[in-house]
Amino acid sequence: MELTVREHFPLKQYNTFGVDAFAKQYVEVRSEEAIIQLFTEQQALTRQRLLILGGGSNILFTKDFDGLVVRINIPGIQHVVSGSTVTVTAGAGVIWNELVWYCVDRQFAGIENLALIPGTAGAAPIQNIGAYGVELKDVFVSCRVFDTQRREFSTFDKAACQFGYRESYFKRKAKGRYIITQVTLQLSLRPAFNTSYGAIRSELARRNITDPTITDIANVVSAIRTDKLPDPSTIGNSGSFFKNPIVSVQYLQQLQSTFPDKDFVFYPVDAGHVKIAAGWLIEQCGWKGKRVGDTGTWKNQALVLVNHKNASGSAVYELSERIINDVQAQFGITLTREVNIL
Repeated sequence: MELTVREHFPLKQYNTFGVDAFAKQYVEVRSEEAIIQLFTEQQALTRQRLLILGGGSNILFTKDFDGLVVRINIPGIQHVVSGSTVTVTAGAGVIWNELVWYCVDRQFAGIENLALIPGTAGAAPIQNIGAYGVELKDVFVSCRVFDTQRREFSTFDKAACQFGYRESYFKRKAKGRYIITQVTLQLSLRPAFNTSYGAIRSELARRNITDPTITDIANVVSAIRTDKLPDPSTIGNSGSFFKNPIVSVQYLQQLQSTFPDKDFVFYPVDAGHVKIAAGWLIEQCGWKGKRVGDTGTWKNQALVLVNHKNASGSAVYELSERIINDVQAQFGITLTREVNIL
């Protein structure tokens, strides 16, 4: 097995923002054996700064990467059925939406609300991806990882991953240390649908669907996302750029009192906290559909920052700073970026 290391490698097609950036060195791996080979036979390469890259859908390059980019492209999906429980294991390089439809087509319930989220299966635990009331942690069993420091494989269960809202152990404390090679999920043949979040229920009603199937839910979610979010193949973006901020119920009530004319969009988190829609906050500050040079926010969803054609990563970052400052000034809420900034 021969690893091909490229020098001064262009990354424009490997980040969904479509910004120009170059890696000092680049290598693609399609198996665990290739990872072992890389970290044993090419140790000099791996001692430099590393970036583990999946689909490039949650990253913004503001400059060239002065180190080694390792793109994980491990294929394969397997499943085992035991009673009404289905265990599904996917290689880290599997496109997430392909995994969703692999399960939907077989009526394996649990991730249909996560249809059309960009990225790979291996990146999903890092971000604890989620949409429409469902998060990866709800179905997550374990992931197999390679420790780049100890040069060995191990398995992380749900507790070890320390999942939070768009957070995980891999994103915080162990950022850049582990390479996820496969992900295992537990799904079900007995669906328990979550249709209360976002526009799912109204879209089902519009389609006169009163007893939805797994396929119906996945199709509706895909339609909603297609309507709201731009296709990265036609306009550069990384989906939701900011997290929905979580505030206390008391602070929400204070905001509602301060702005009685505004109909705040929020979702309960627990007895004392709510999640306010970041896109709504950004829209209230006049940013929806606004263009600044070659960057801007999407016309149908202010939460999405876009590259209209030739925007640099630094220009996108500067726009995000302006949005953060405006939301803070008007509502006293500091938005947090979902996207990794490099």
